[in-house]
Amino acid sequence: MRCLMLGCMLLSSVAMAQVDLVTVKKSERKMVLLAGDQIVKTYHVSFGGDPKGHKEQEGDQKTPEGLYILDYKKEDSIAYRSMHISYPNEQDIANAEAKGVAPGGFIMVHGQMNGWGWLSPINQRFNWTDGCIALTNAEMDEFMALVAEGTRIHITY
Repeated sequence: MRCLMLGCMLLSSVAMAQVDLVTVKKSERKMVLLAGDQIVKTYHVSFGGDPKGHKEQEGDQKTPEGLYILDYKKEDSIAYRSMHISYPNEQDIANAEAKGVAPGGFIMVHGQMNGWGWLSPINQRFNWTDGCIALTNAEMDEFMALVAEGTRIHITY
């Protein structure tokens, strides 16, 4: 079924490239999948309500900045498909402890909230997550097919 939605021919030709890095430029609301120095795919993405700056604590509506790992895929979340970003790392935890706050966590690349995929043409114009990185559901299907667990993600402003 997903193959029909994505177009098997397009996906198989794109999937030939091994994505080894995902870059995210928050100020441009852009995510790029790279295989070496070749661009495999570019997406327009949404973030939390206050995306400027590095995530420092739970509830700050920020997406972390830095180099992380996309460490596992999750098919049963409140959003349509997701892939976990390895935030918080040791430095994030130490920074939060020094401030006496919780660093937060469970930051994902995900699709639209379950049952609300039809709103993606509107949702993707705004920063609406709690600090995650959002794609449309169709883009999330493609992302999950192209990006393996263990792939690095570099997020900057």
